[in-house]
Amino acid sequence: MSGNYLPRNPFAEALGRSVLRLMGWRIEGQLPALDKFVMIGAHHTSNWDFVVFIAAKFVLRVNARWFGKHSLFRWPFAGLLKRWGGIPINRGRAGNVVQQAVQRFREHAQFILILSPEGTRKRVERWKMGFYHIARNAGVPIVPGALDFANKRIVIGAPFWPSGNEQADLRSLLEFFRPYVPKKPHNAFHGG
Repeated sequence: MSGNYLPRNPFAEALGRSVLRLMGWRIEGQLPALDKFVMIGAHHTSNWDFVVFIAAKFVLRVNARWFGKHSLFRWPFAGLLKRWGGIPINRGRAGNVVQQAVQRFREHAQFILILSPEGTRKRVERWKMGFYHIARNAGVPIVPGALDFANKRIVIGAPFWPSGNEQADLRSLLEFFRPYVPKKPHNAFHGG
């Protein structure tokens, strides 16, 4: 799985460790020793989620890609965000993002894609299921990663293989996230 890890960058690792230490955060669990998977990070309720995520990415040295709204990828930060694995997405434009992501999985021997199922920091009435369809169509598992602000920890769960029963699988995934408290609990989606 060496292709999923970035070369040692002592500065980036030290920066990531310093940010997590200053904020009082720790990482629990391990990324699976798999070449390909979709990781979902929830609950996404605050801009701080991104700071914690990037710090953890540096510490773990994971070569993961992530989608962000296209308006984030403007000067002066566009180059930096892309270097950190960002892929700009224009949600207002018609296009099959799921198929594009599946194609990336097919084109690469190692590929990790991290997504937020809420798709926004605001309260939502349901998760966007693109992550599920990407994993299913690419034949890869979903790895849940929770941000627990109450205990200041990032919790990495075991790989979850989609069964094709979307509603049952969604209930199982939501159950994993239920105990973890986001920054803004009133914005978190816990299921219907």
